[in-house]
Amino acid sequence: MPDPTDADGWFDVAAAADVPDGDVIAAHAAGREIALVRLGEQVHAIDATCSHGNASLCGGFVEPDGSIECPLHQGRFDVRTGRALCEPVTIDLAVHAVQLREGRVWIRLAAPAGRGEAPGHLPQRAAAFQQRRGG
Repeated sequence: MPDPTDADGWFDVAAAADVPDGDVIAAHAAGREIALVRLGEQVHAIDATCSHGNASLCGGFVEPDGSIECPLHQGRFDVRTGRALCEPVTIDLAVHAVQLREGRVWIRLAAPAGRGEAPGHLPQRAAAFQQRRGG
């Protein structure tokens, strides 16, 4: 069954009531797994696959500061920006636009974040991590 979309490319991915405050659920759009996280009144959507170990962030832990911790190696991402916050993660995640319409969560997919280069805020940490690992 195709993903329900509107004419402007927004995907209907979940009931807003199904996204508990301070927690994460999985959603899917165009074959991509998306992590939906509610922080108070706002719902955020980021790619659900950790850029380090390919684990699903939907099994991770949402912290009070708005970060989500990967369950595999405890790397953290800011759910509002997708920014990689600590080792071992060094590559940001894509963030998707969110609209709440009539009790539903709609997202517009962003391009997947690059997996080949560390973002500008982490190259030194990425290099240090690789050096410690012997690479």
